[in-house]
Amino acid sequence: MTAYRNVVFDDLEVGATASAERALTQTEIEALVLVSGDVEPFHVEDGEDSPGELVAVDAVAVSSVISGMLERRLPGPGTRIVATRLDYSGEVRVGEQLTATVTVRAKHPDTGLVEFECVARVGERRLVSGTVIVEAPRRHVAYSDIATPEIILRRNDVFARLLRQCEPLEPVTCAVAHPCDRDSLLGALEAARRRLIVPVLVGPEARIRAVAEANGADIAGLRIVPTEHSHASAATAVALARAGEVEMLMKGSLHTDEVLGAVVASQAGLRTERRVSHVFVMDVPAYDRMLLVTDAAINIEPTLAEKADIVRNAIDLAQVLGIAQPKVAILSAVEMVNPNIRSTLDAAALCKMADRGQIEGGVLDGPLAFDNAISEHAARTKGIRSPVAGRADILMVPNIESGNMLAKQLQYFAGADSAGVVLGTRVPVVLTSRADNVRMRMGSAAVAKLLAHARRKLAPKAVS
Repeated sequence: MTAYRNVVFDDLEVGATASAERALTQTEIEALVLVSGDVEPFHVEDGEDSPGELVAVDAVAVSSVISGMLERRLPGPGTRIVATRLDYSGEVRVGEQLTATVTVRAKHPDTGLVEFECVARVGERRLVSGTVIVEAPRRHVAYSDIATPEIILRRNDVFARLLRQCEPLEPVTCAVAHPCDRDSLLGALEAARRRLIVPVLVGPEARIRAVAEANGADIAGLRIVPTEHSHASAATAVALARAGEVEMLMKGSLHTDEVLGAVVASQAGLRTERRVSHVFVMDVPAYDRMLLVTDAAINIEPTLAEKADIVRNAIDLAQVLGIAQPKVAILSAVEMVNPNIRSTLDAAALCKMADRGQIEGGVLDGPLAFDNAISEHAARTKGIRSPVAGRADILMVPNIESGNMLAKQLQYFAGADSAGVVLGTRVPVVLTSRADNVRMRMGSAAVAKLLAHARRKLAPKAVS
């Protein structure tokens, strides 16, 4: 896999340089302000059209970009900054292209210190310039160049917690179906590097090797199961799971319908007695807990019986992820039962099924509108007394349209990251998207790994 390798003291040469440039986003501007503590009103501008929106910060905050260059690029990991002498001028605005450059100016073998000339510019305008003295690393460290996710300020880092849960567990064998583009192949290799999976690459061998070579990825020693095309890749990956050769599946660069078609095939698929369903495990920055949304990807207009299985699947997953008795909000447009709105009738029936022991392991309530499912204030305002309202762990949506829109709104409006996994199958199936950042890809792999280990203890009964 392509990787950046740090440069140790002995290998640093006077004149060596590294540069990076990027257009700063609103989120990054906010992060720079918070990291620097530079929140004085004369240092931070508000947008004219959107009061309260940060659109510019002065160059003092930008010095953190210089620090990041030294600690991540040159010399790289293991670098310790010991002194800075920087001059600041001007400001940087959202959308402007910031270029940062660090250059070795002197080495001091007696102390192990290195002097860097550091400059940050927007076009020809210099924002930061001066010298930074660092203690350079003495041993080599490499790290993947998989794209760094957008910075989000989080109240509750769900994925970090899931990855910590995975650390003591051995990697799980995973069939990666058709990893024939950069994202799908490097994503699988990154999951392997983090000891989440042992990838089995299923697809046209020549194409897989070509992608690996083009991206500097090392796939030596990995098992490749050759196929002719994407449909065959999906079928072969499923066959490996049926034969017990792998414990999870991961979608590569083929269409979701191809993977799911092979998974749900009546004779050769991976179906169990449960209805197959999908869960998004979401890390919502503004929410104080893990949030599961189901089903936003598979079941189009589920019946009451299918909804019962969807809820059971989500409860089982929540328990594997550490929520002993998850609170399940059955969503609708309103919180009162209305005979003209089917989702309210289904919600009431699902809650009564839970009362009668037909759905176990969670606390159900519904119908609940979205606001009173996740906001205790909204629930109190409407006079709703419920152990679920305002504290939901699982949101059960009425149909795929509402679920898909809800999940994407949380991602794009609320800055949420999501891990996606298919349940009700013999092995967990990870459905990745080209739009997924590395946090989301690793989050999905972590969820599937935890499921696979849990299923070693209690395997679902398969449908022949």
